[in-house]
Amino acid sequence: MSSGAALGGNPREGQTFAGESRVARWMSFVKLPHTVFALPFALVGVTLASREAAITLEIVGWVVLAFTAARWVAMAVNRIVDREYDARNPRTAQREIPRGAIRVRDAWLTVVVAAALFVWAAAQLNPLCLMLSPVALAWVCFYSFTKRFTRYAHLVLGLGLAIAPVGGYLAVTGVWSDPWWMLIALTVGVMTWSGGFDVLYALPDIEFDRSQGLHSIPAAVGVPRAIVIARALHVLTVVALATTVWVSGAGALAWGGVAVVAGLLGYEHSLVEADDLSKLDAAFFTMNGIISMSFFVLVLADRVLLS
Repeated sequence: MSSGAALGGNPREGQTFAGESRVARWMSFVKLPHTVFALPFALVGVTLASREAAITLEIVGWVVLAFTAARWVAMAVNRIVDREYDARNPRTAQREIPRGAIRVRDAWLTVVVAAALFVWAAAQLNPLCLMLSPVALAWVCFYSFTKRFTRYAHLVLGLGLAIAPVGGYLAVTGVWSDPWWMLIALTVGVMTWSGGFDVLYALPDIEFDRSQGLHSIPAAVGVPRAIVIARALHVLTVVALATTVWVSGAGALAWGGVAVVAGLLGYEHSLVEADDLSKLDAAFFTMNGIISMSFFVLVLADRVLLS
């Protein structure tokens, strides 16, 4: 991966792959490294569900395939529908479609294939997952259009990512959680975590978004208030994850996961000031993968070692 110079002298986005091979282009197109952001939360859902029903490697495999396919659909649709805006924004002008490295027709073909894989994987899990699969696909595609009419697109994205842990849980049990609000708490936790992160991610694009008539919380309220909103969302993240651990009956290691999330989020926010966004770099965004992975590992360790 590289965040250095790209073709034409413009900077390459972080979390992309260097080189112009077919594989590198497609993996950068969907920002494959970002998979680590939400996949661990899907596996948190699987781990929590294991307290109610047995899991197998086959189930885990179908969950991973379903998540990866749905994420491909979401990212590819986003790149397709935003291609004209991406071409005008210096930060995104070197994305694959604007610079001609991937054709729109080919991108749409991958969307169709990935959507079919997602529905197929859902069908291998249970009838409820199959029934809900079109709803999940519709929601993750809907996000790509929301920046055109609402500042709350960040939360729409967050809810799309929050489908992952709910889907992981339903893949194992085939039924909603008991008590019902455990999955609601987990959904809120993931939605506010990713939504708050996306608010921070939008900070460098305030002027561009305003000039193009695009909506975001930073474009609407400015940098200082947007940072406060992101911090409030992440406080809610910690509360929601703590609620999930409490109601699930998990033990000390899972509570340690909540503490790690709180600590890392606090550290992230210590790096961001209204008058200094220089630390919003690739390393900053990679930390969100560390947050989700750390929480999953500790929840899994708690289940394996203490239950």
